Amino acid sequence: MDSRNDKSTHILNASSNLLGLCFVVLTSLKLFNISHKTIIDELTTGAIILFMASCFLSFLAIRGSISKSGRYENIADYLFISGIILLFLTTLLFSFNLIH
Repeated sequence: MDSRNDKSTHILNASSNLLGLCFVVLTSLKLFNISHKTIIDELTTGAIILFMASCFLSFLAIRGSISKSGRYENIADYLFISGIILLFLTTLLFSFNLIH
């Protein structure tokens, strides 16, 4: 594989896995009818948007031209870490009962 997009496959794999996890959380909140009581669904939706954009850009970095793939990979990397931080903060706030 090319060294120009060596992180893209890892970002795509991890983002898609975390995207699936976010969909499970969001569906569970809607299924148990508790999404209107917390802001967890809004925070999870934000993480879904970040992970989806990260998946899309990392795919473009793998399939795209050499000149643009590095930029796509860097943006996907930043979006991925932003999604991770958002999920971490959500979990932290929920664990300390700051989100009801």
